Amino acid sequence: MTIDLRAVPPGQPWTDPRSYWGAMTRAVRDIPAPVAVLGMEALRFNALDMLVRAGGVPIRVASKSLRSREALAALLAIPGYRGILAFTLPEALWLADQHDDIVLGYPSTDRPAIARLAGDEQAAARITLMVDDPAQLDLIDAVVRPAERATLRVAIDVDASWRSAGLGHVGVRRSPVHDVAEVVRLARMVAARPGFELVGLMMYEAQIAGQPDAEGPGDPVIRWMQRRSAAELADRRGAIVAALREVAALEFVNGGGTGSLERTAADEAVTELTAGSGLFAGHLFSRYRSFQPAPAAAFALDVVRKPTDDIVTVLGGGWIASGPPVASRQPAPVWPAGLRTLAREGAGEVQTPLQGSGARAMRAGDRVWFRHAKSGELSERVDRFHLIQGGERVGETPTYRGEGKAFL
Repeated sequence: MTIDLRAVPPGQPWTDPRSYWGAMTRAVRDIPAPVAVLGMEALRFNALDMLVRAGGVPIRVASKSLRSREALAALLAIPGYRGILAFTLPEALWLADQHDDIVLGYPSTDRPAIARLAGDEQAAARITLMVDDPAQLDLIDAVVRPAERATLRVAIDVDASWRSAGLGHVGVRRSPVHDVAEVVRLARMVAARPGFELVGLMMYEAQIAGQPDAEGPGDPVIRWMQRRSAAELADRRGAIVAALREVAALEFVNGGGTGSLERTAADEAVTELTAGSGLFAGHLFSRYRSFQPAPAAAFALDVVRKPTDDIVTVLGGGWIASGPPVASRQPAPVWPAGLRTLAREGAGEVQTPLQGSGARAMRAGDRVWFRHAKSGELSERVDRFHLIQGGERVGETPTYRGEGKAFL
């Protein structure tokens, strides 16, 4: 089914959890578990809310967070969304049949995929590779010599972490280039090499965009860190962009993520944002102070046994998000209310026990609704989403898995 979010009437049915999850249960009652759904009103709300938060700066959609071609197309049909941030080169090549603006978010060493890109002028014009080390350029040249291929578009990924005097490295470990001199040195290398064209810059501030600030007692420290990091980054990114524009005519400067749209959009050096996780809205994104996404994606599992009066066991559930192996990366039971995973078992590969008052009235065959934690882990576990609008099932749409694709 083609998804058209522009045709979805406004509404916020999730504000009444009993009615919302009850309608979801009825809509897919005849479909065996595990069953995944996309609430159309909630997805529309999240898409438009992120545009408001972006303040007019275009949003590039992070495909890893959705892993559904039809969902990607539906979002890109909304004015304000522009382009895809892909996560592997084979995925980008697949998407390039339908989309003409794809930036690869991570360096690729996939030699067969590089050879395919180098031999396809249309794909080479539509896909931008990501680099942060001359060795990555050497590898590409070793696959296909510059004289024998199309010119390849590249962008530089710059480390956006904060190097704090007191805290050390704050952020994720991505690029080895951090300061102005390092970036300019690499940019000159790229610009001087035949077969490459430097077109963009990416700086992803994970310590701001991916760090919830409403989780508990440590919140004041997190917010202090984010303020200090954002101030340092704004100065450094501005200096880097100004210096790079002396080397190449940049088409884009990409930054941000779901958790930092407002802050990153305020940086005048940034020309586009990236976001994805806040669209389907895993439960980790309910832990920010500045925005509250709707639960657009969810999945249901069936109760198969009842070990005690206040414990039910569902089949499956161990669909864990990336990041440190802590409880927040587990899927969260959201309906019926009053259920929690057990500290000594958590979400299991083939079974997940849940304890609490909500279990007392449940029996085998009843359903429990979960929200995934973060990003694409839900789409990697199901082959389709059932589309729910107005409390009714109105269609379905395949995930990458449903189309026979498993990129990473």
